[in-house]
Amino acid sequence: MKDSQLNNEQEFSRGLQSRHVQLIALGGTIGTGLFLGAGQSIHLAGPAIILAYLITGIMCFLLMRALGELLLSDLNVHSYIDFIQRYLGDNLSFVAGWTYWVCWITIAMAEVTAAGQYMEFWFPQLPQWVTGIVMLGILLALNSVTVSAFGETEFWFAIVKIVAIVALILAGAYMVAVHFPTPAGHASVMNLTQGGFFAHGAKGFFLAFQMVLFSFVGIEMVGMTASETANPRKVIPKAINEIPMRIILFYLGSLIALMCIYPWQAVSPTSSPFVQVFKNVGIKSAAAVINFVVLTAAASACNSSLFTTGRMLFSLTYQGKGRFDRRMGTLSKQQVPVHALRFSTLVIAISVFLNLIMPGHVFSFIASVATTCFLFIWGLIVLAHLKYKKQLLATGQAGHGFSMPFFPLSDYLILAFLAMVGVVLLFRTDTLIALMGSILWLVTLSWGKRVHDRRQAMAVSDPDD
Repeated sequence: MKDSQLNNEQEFSRGLQSRHVQLIALGGTIGTGLFLGAGQSIHLAGPAIILAYLITGIMCFLLMRALGELLLSDLNVHSYIDFIQRYLGDNLSFVAGWTYWVCWITIAMAEVTAAGQYMEFWFPQLPQWVTGIVMLGILLALNSVTVSAFGETEFWFAIVKIVAIVALILAGAYMVAVHFPTPAGHASVMNLTQGGFFAHGAKGFFLAFQMVLFSFVGIEMVGMTASETANPRKVIPKAINEIPMRIILFYLGSLIALMCIYPWQAVSPTSSPFVQVFKNVGIKSAAAVINFVVLTAAASACNSSLFTTGRMLFSLTYQGKGRFDRRMGTLSKQQVPVHALRFSTLVIAISVFLNLIMPGHVFSFIASVATTCFLFIWGLIVLAHLKYKKQLLATGQAGHGFSMPFFPLSDYLILAFLAMVGVVLLFRTDTLIALMGSILWLVTLSWGKRVHDRRQAMAVSDPDD
């Protein structure tokens, strides 16, 4: 019964249309990291933040090319976890699978935290945890009732965000053209050069990469989603080749527009720069509209996170023998992993409690944990690709026409970049704590897997015990 249910759910995934794949990937990446986290990045790096986003975007594009080549090498595999298992071993694939679940849990936590901050625009006295509880309840109900509407819902969520960013870029161009007056002067391209391009030197530039990288978290879902479509050989290359470049353009265009409208020095690191800029220049209604957009973006990303964590937890436990595994690895009559969804939501709700005791520090800490975990995940993808390519070259087999450009230099370049971001995490207290916590998690998970395997082996060798 369970196997048939799993097959039905996999058929649903393969039924996603190309437009769903494109917009889910694009909209899922454009979220809190840009709408809220950009304020912190601008504060740290100044105008050089544009270069940081460009570099990170290029690295993410190369990462996606590596993932795409892996996915197209075996169309019967629908998750990069299987490639990590094949080329790097069972232990790393186990750690990667559960770490990926934790990554999306932390992203949802960040989105819940951000949503509470956005609601304060209209209701300054409303506690952040109230917004978090309400949003999680609504999204859990949506994901529990039906799964078939997820693709369409996220498609329209993404449209809202993309239209808003395009409108912001056009508004910025108009305001610069007419020298629109602001409390800090006038909208002008010259606002970008105030204080110099590297306004805070190399230190500020490199420190900004933590939040910049967090802005691109989720980009790897492009390949995972596309690999479940009916025509993967067409959809995967199209998504990988087009989506990263569009994201770079959206990020760079919106940030340049923001810093041209309003001097970057006046951007607050703790609130959404999109809302702040239009509020400060006196366009109250525009600020309210943008606040609605960023609130929608947070809800969209949290919805994607909840969907992903439910699916991932189900896939990690559905063949398990333990009581927890049997509970999490079952589907409802609507073929929804409702128990896995509820458990994931409960874990996400921990962020609501965190907001009660330290509301000013939750977002930065959670973003750091997510970034650190994704450094590990992305690194394993690249290492698996390296192993795959070396085996391919050793056997003299032909590829499938979607090869990683500049291999192996590109792979080593990605690994060096990820290592650089890891080093950056050492230079701030909040990110250092998150880094240490993430390392402790990875070590503990790896140790737990080894202990479990040892006990299983002993049980098999001595069944009477």
